[in-house]
Amino acid sequence: MMYRSLFPRDLFAELDRLQREMQQSYEVSPSIRGLARGGFPAMNVGGTPRSVEIYAFAPGLDPAGIDVQLEKGVLTIAGERNADLPEKDDKAAVHIDERFAGRFRRVVSLPDDVDPNAVTARYRDGVLHISIQRKAASQPRRIAIQ
Repeated sequence: MMYRSLFPRDLFAELDRLQREMQQSYEVSPSIRGLARGGFPAMNVGGTPRSVEIYAFAPGLDPAGIDVQLEKGVLTIAGERNADLPEKDDKAAVHIDERFAGRFRRVVSLPDDVDPNAVTARYRDGVLHISIQRKAASQPRRIAIQ
């Protein structure tokens, strides 16, 4: 007995493709792989009892072109990445373009106990590290019992 498919193509692969296209149409933050969840630059945000630590992974950027601002408990990282593709002409062709190029902006809401006057930012090996100290009043302290 010969098996014959009822559908001319793989239905599940087609549904998966349609779902990806629908997700991309609603996501507006750019990422290293085009429009996708997370945005560009990719970030890790964490904290210690003494500070809030933010790592933004942005290789290939000039640190002078990255704008970092802290205002009213909101940290903003903005800038622009230029495309590294050949100029469009009759002889050049681009086959795959997965690297994000263009303007970017990431915003992080910070806890109320951060000190806006104690912020350091360093860029090394494509990683922007921002450290924001917490206010002294919010630091854990040991209380002596008398």
